[in-house]
Amino acid sequence: MSLLLVLYLLAGILQVFPTSASSFSPELDALMAIKDSLDPENRFLRSWSSDSDPCGGGFEGVACNEVGRVTNISLQGKGLYGRLPAAVGELRSLTGLYLHFNALTGVVPKEITGLSELSDLYLNVNNLSGDIPREIGNMTNLQGSIPTEMGKLRRLSVLALQYNELNGAIPASLGELEALTRLDLSFNTLFGPIPVGIARAPKLQVLDIRNNSLSGNVPIALKRLRSGFQYMNNPGLCGTEFNLVSCKTFFDPDKPEPFEPSNLSTKDLPASVNPKDENQLQSSKIGLVFGIIAVIFASAISGLSIFVWYRHRKQKIGNTIDASDSTHLHRKNNAAPLISLEYSNGWDPLSKGKSGYSQEVLESFMFNLEEIERATQCFSGANLLGKSNFSSIYKGIMRDGCVVVVKCINKTSCKSNEDEFLKGLKIVTWLKHENLVRFRGFCCSKGRGECFLVYDFAPNGSLSQYLDVKKGDASSCRVLEWSTRVSIIHGIAKGIAYLHEKKGRKEPLVHQNISAEKVLLNAYYNPLLSDSGMHKLLADDVVFSTLKATAAMGYLAPEYTTTGCFTQKSDIFAFGVIVFQLLTGKSDTTHLNRHELEEALEFKDFIDENLEGKFSESQAAKLVRIALLCTHESSHERPSMDYVVQELSEN
Repeated sequence: MSLLLVLYLLAGILQVFPTSASSFSPELDALMAIKDSLDPENRFLRSWSSDSDPCGGGFEGVACNEVGRVTNISLQGKGLYGRLPAAVGELRSLTGLYLHFNALTGVVPKEITGLSELSDLYLNVNNLSGDIPREIGNMTNLQGSIPTEMGKLRRLSVLALQYNELNGAIPASLGELEALTRLDLSFNTLFGPIPVGIARAPKLQVLDIRNNSLSGNVPIALKRLRSGFQYMNNPGLCGTEFNLVSCKTFFDPDKPEPFEPSNLSTKDLPASVNPKDENQLQSSKIGLVFGIIAVIFASAISGLSIFVWYRHRKQKIGNTIDASDSTHLHRKNNAAPLISLEYSNGWDPLSKGKSGYSQEVLESFMFNLEEIERATQCFSGANLLGKSNFSSIYKGIMRDGCVVVVKCINKTSCKSNEDEFLKGLKIVTWLKHENLVRFRGFCCSKGRGECFLVYDFAPNGSLSQYLDVKKGDASSCRVLEWSTRVSIIHGIAKGIAYLHEKKGRKEPLVHQNISAEKVLLNAYYNPLLSDSGMHKLLADDVVFSTLKATAAMGYLAPEYTTTGCFTQKSDIFAFGVIVFQLLTGKSDTTHLNRHELEEALEFKDFIDENLEGKFSESQAAKLVRIALLCTHESSHERPSMDYVVQELSEN
């Protein structure tokens, strides 16, 4: 037999017996089974292919560890509508499973209880039904879903079950959750009294039980929560300490208290209870147990009003996004919320004992992941403002109605030393100035492997959007008036001067990455420096990679190529470049001839032609002189930013 014939036969055999999917990863078969179940029509997970490596970056929403094991699956808001299969239990290294804001059906498989590393489980806003496996209570690493064995989950900090159809009594054992800070049971059909034990939860700050059918005396100990305790629309509650009617009005000695879920059993039933009633009580018990971790949905008609209200509330964020964003298609999920789980806030830079830094200031800036997801509509594509090689930026609306920007940064892009990262966060929280973008807070998610930084939104975008306006568009609102340009220059100078001063700080802060992209404009075109202190949070290689764009646009001071260091004088060089950009209206100013500018007596051929000569020549002359000083080749010849501010302030 010839060699050629052998090769043909071998090729035919390989076609009949293709390479096993496991040749890429031992977990590929499990992932493909998950895809087949969650997306049976292959509409949303087309990047998941049996002939590719799931850890090679091609599987959307899949992240792996250094040994090629799947650690994270993030498929929230993807339109998935199938069932969560038993194959998920084969991903033994899984730490985060994010399937919320989909339309999944069926029950949660018991195999999920074998995932001993799982810390984040998000299943809210789906169509799941049935009971959560009781064995999930043995998953001591899980910090979210709560079965009847809730007392074992010592790290649970937030339990949010609002806007569901939960009934039964509030279990007193919730008060045993030592780390619980927020408990939201609002907009359900819970009945019975508020357990006194709830008030004993040592870290509880927020208890929201609005819009239920609760009754009885409100525990006086809940007064300590102040505005964090919300109890409206429970007509049966009483207690003059809470501006409610006196409990004497409602007291009925013949009315028995409801059964506690942990004590309810058939042997406790009165003899007069018939089998049908017994079944009803058992159903209530099962419903309550499931209500702690999931929801047994009633008929679609009975829940329609809640669905419509929730969807309208959820879509309000999308409706406030700029009209330009309307081209993005965003799927409206028709599911009511199932559960909203919450976990610890870190990988965790803020865990006790990891740092000698005081945490009091930082804790006042902490958001939980639910707030971030609510603000961004679960990181909806309609709210995506931009992406870089290390972060994604979303527009969002917080609960107080403030419009914000959420910068999502992967953990691998942050400083690996948690103490350094923590120190960087403290620096960012210290920065407060009218010409710096206001930092509102942060959230770190261990399961997602991301840090989220929240800033005020600047409605007029970045300064770069107002450069390179074509002459034919001179009437465009993108053409800044002369007085506005001068004001912007003043504001940028004051913001940089604030960073360079030492007031309240041990050392001056060098921005390191000043550019027109980093100058944002608020509603009044007041300039706001963004990303101040960001280099204190990012890994060194990420900081270095961001310099490429800066260097290409001419912002990088010449001495950096020899010293590799950033100083106040390198910030001042970048400021000088921005002054030239505002004067010329061009983003690229590298062609400017310094000698000609120094000798120029008038600037009609130099100033942005879109101004049509409407500018002050004396101001232009001063600004050119300042820009030349700031961009001097020798850093020693550049002025301090305090000097620049003083010069700009003089008439």
